[in-house]
Amino acid sequence: MRATTLLRRLIGIRGVLVKGVLFQIDGKLSIEVEPQWRQPRCGQCGRHAPGYDRLPPRWWLHLPVGRTPVRLSYAPRRVACPRCGVRSERVPWSTAGSRFTTVFEEMVGYLAQITDLTHVAELMGISWSTVAAVVRRVVARHLSPERLEALSLIGIDEFSFRKHHHYLTVVVDHERRCIVWAAEGRKAETLGPFFSLLGPKGCTAIQLVSIDLAAGYRKAAEDNLPNAEVVFDRFHVQRLASDALDEVRRALVRELSGTPEATVVKNTRWALLHDASGLNALQRERLSLVQKTNRPLYRAYLLKETLVRALDYLQPKRALEALMAWIGWAQRSRLRPFVRVARTIRKHLPGILAYVRTRLTNGLTEGLNAKLRMIARRAYGYHSADALIAMLFLTCSNIRLDPPLPLPTRT
Repeated sequence: MRATTLLRRLIGIRGVLVKGVLFQIDGKLSIEVEPQWRQPRCGQCGRHAPGYDRLPPRWWLHLPVGRTPVRLSYAPRRVACPRCGVRSERVPWSTAGSRFTTVFEEMVGYLAQITDLTHVAELMGISWSTVAAVVRRVVARHLSPERLEALSLIGIDEFSFRKHHHYLTVVVDHERRCIVWAAEGRKAETLGPFFSLLGPKGCTAIQLVSIDLAAGYRKAAEDNLPNAEVVFDRFHVQRLASDALDEVRRALVRELSGTPEATVVKNTRWALLHDASGLNALQRERLSLVQKTNRPLYRAYLLKETLVRALDYLQPKRALEALMAWIGWAQRSRLRPFVRVARTIRKHLPGILAYVRTRLTNGLTEGLNAKLRMIARRAYGYHSADALIAMLFLTCSNIRLDPPLPLPTRT
């Protein structure tokens, strides 16, 4: 086997001719290559175009061989493309604007999916910021333009970053269980580009939208999705009652400040907020003590649990009856936080009943947000929304990479 053939197989890239090899003083292996095709192609559109002139030699970093860094060397031609003008020619081993081979970038993207960028930078011998730039190029190559087609069930939620002072709006596809769109901000106007990408036909095709109780997302959905029904997430509805219960408990702690009863009430937080079916012996004992000694707090607890049971109904008619009864009870409870919650639930009743009928929640969105938060934490935060969105698509949009890993062997 000739040395050039061996090197071509070692590189592992189709459409490449090896012209020579040079071991440099700094220990790098420099392989001189050129495209296998004879007529040059435009680096932007990929069409054949006449050569214009030749640029100075460039190099592209490739995967190392053991501990030896490898780079490909070539003097690219400039082409006069009728559509794009004068451009540098396309090469089969890299994309326009990159100084790394596509195989190298695929490995970087694969590692970024499973570990933090700092370790990826150390393993691949590049800087942290370069890893982030490579991730953006990998996402641009692999993110399917068809992800916004045939959408019918979507979820919209927000994700906070940079110490909760900046936000992303994230849109997920409930059927394919992946993220399809994201942008910085959390206002109704933030979703404008998403609806523009969908177009009138795509907006008409959406049937259900799961959201929290944020007014901005609701307004955006009602204004742009004519056939969509808004479904309010059950978790956020139940959280209204849990927050109201905790507000009642904290008010009682302040009222009883300095007395032994204040300590007792303070220590009942998790017993009150926990689901009734999962209480341990100590929590049941504390809850029983609340029932005997503090009727307003126990009333608040019953209101929280009754709302949960109302949302468990599978028949919308029975759920409506239970919710209307709950609203009446909450308004008569003389507990100000629950009076506010009753007004909120009455206002959003159609969207809550839509959940009862469809059982659609934002659980998928919350789960993907938890995954994204783990990614942000292992990178110790992101300063740029673009870098975070690129990592979001890389890990949560069903992008599957094919890195040049060795095939498993049977032993």
